[in-house]
Amino acid sequence: MSQLELHGVVQRYGAHTVVDGVDFRLETGTIACLLGPSGCGKTTLLRCIAGFEDIAGGEIRIHGQPVSRPGRRVPPEKRQVGMVFQDYALFPHLTVADNITFGLSRAPEPERRRRLDELLATIGLAGQGHKYPHELSGGQQQRVALARALAPRPQLVLLDEPFSNLDVDLRERLSVEVREILKSEGMTAILVTHDQHEAFAMADEVGVMFDGRIQQWDSPYNLYHKPANRFVADFVGQGVFIRGNVLDARRVEVELGVLESGVPVECSQGCMACGKGCGVEVLLRPDDVVHDDRSPQQAEVLHKAFRGADILYTLRLDSGTEVLSLVPSHHNHALGEKIGIRLDVDHVIAFKTAVPG
Repeated sequence: MSQLELHGVVQRYGAHTVVDGVDFRLETGTIACLLGPSGCGKTTLLRCIAGFEDIAGGEIRIHGQPVSRPGRRVPPEKRQVGMVFQDYALFPHLTVADNITFGLSRAPEPERRRRLDELLATIGLAGQGHKYPHELSGGQQQRVALARALAPRPQLVLLDEPFSNLDVDLRERLSVEVREILKSEGMTAILVTHDQHEAFAMADEVGVMFDGRIQQWDSPYNLYHKPANRFVADFVGQGVFIRGNVLDARRVEVELGVLESGVPVECSQGCMACGKGCGVEVLLRPDDVVHDDRSPQQAEVLHKAFRGADILYTLRLDSGTEVLSLVPSHHNHALGEKIGIRLDVDHVIAFKTAVPG
């Protein structure tokens, strides 16, 4: 059953439309993410789902029940929604135990104690319920905030940029931990973030937002390998666009060779693979450009970024075009050096060449 449904949701601030006709549904037990740059409308949309804001159009349903329509809004406390805020919002004067059980004030004491013990064990803080928030690390505080949201067993958990105050290493580790906690509790959840690494680490489904609209709602794999439009291709992952020419319905030629495409390549005239040499722009990811000493194709090393196991090289082709290549770090080449490369492209991502205005 769908735990959350949005139908044509619109939100405006004055004359400015922030959320513009958003549709999606979330099945029970699914973790989803609203991913996009600052100002795209993702946090506003989350606030509408939580019930903190009215909507100007459309409808929001939770567990089949309408909770938001224009002129009608069920209050947040009656939506059975748990919220995890960016700043944790823990009560500093309450212990960890009291913070977690804050939403269980009407439950019998044995039930509160049982739920507290379950959650302390789940978040890895068993035996630490007596501590206060200031005695915990940032990661521990975030887990307590999550446990407080989960305590009443809500139908839906909303997480608003929950890891933005943490360092990179802790973010990556905690995003995996939080996913495991949510899955162990069988919770349905939505995360809001601008960080695609967090989105991919946590979410089963990701909605990429821009300009108030969902540009693509899909699995992380499809967002990376099968982006629906140029914005998604640019925003998700790394890569550069290089010029290409359509040869036929399944082939496009670029400077480094001919690519076989699994789907029709859209050409610049707007038709599908007319075979007349129409121009397209092809996205090459760093993992599409493979270092190969035996290849006759050569490229000059312009920049290098050491990443531990890998080095991200920026390479210049003979034409002056620059591409990226992710290479195992034991292949340590100097700036200015020429290295052999070849293409290994499983998914051809091509868009029609923009026509100058």
